[in-house]
Amino acid sequence: MKKIFALNTLEDTAALATYLTPLIKCGDVILLYGELGAGKTTFAKELGNALGITDEIDSPSFILLKEYHTGMLPLYHLDLYRMKEEDELMDLGIFDMIESGVTLIEWPELAENLLPYKNLSIRFVYDGDKRYAEISGDDRFLDHLD
Repeated sequence: MKKIFALNTLEDTAALATYLTPLIKCGDVILLYGELGAGKTTFAKELGNALGITDEIDSPSFILLKEYHTGMLPLYHLDLYRMKEEDELMDLGIFDMIESGVTLIEWPELAENLLPYKNLSIRFVYDGDKRYAEISGDDRFLDHLD
């Protein structure tokens, strides 16, 4: 099942993050898909804010991973855009992260086959006219998006 969530404004992105936050638990993996500039990092910032993270959240694209421990749950934010080999991903200790907090993965294609499960996938789309998110995954999230 897939749900569509309109993201016409920054406030809409914040509302999506705020809406999902009470449903998030330790061990959740959120896969963020979309072209450059589609809103993946903006969503990560808004989710961090909703989780009470006080650190500034920005793109981990040049360092691959950023960790935030000042909110309700630890947040691990990965950007796999520059990764080419699955072995590189294993060296990051991704499975330890998954067990100890919430893991957001931008450009997750490389990790899809390695993850034991995925709770939520969000594809950020800009069609030249409007922005929206296609959300699929665990019914725990989807049943609450109307």
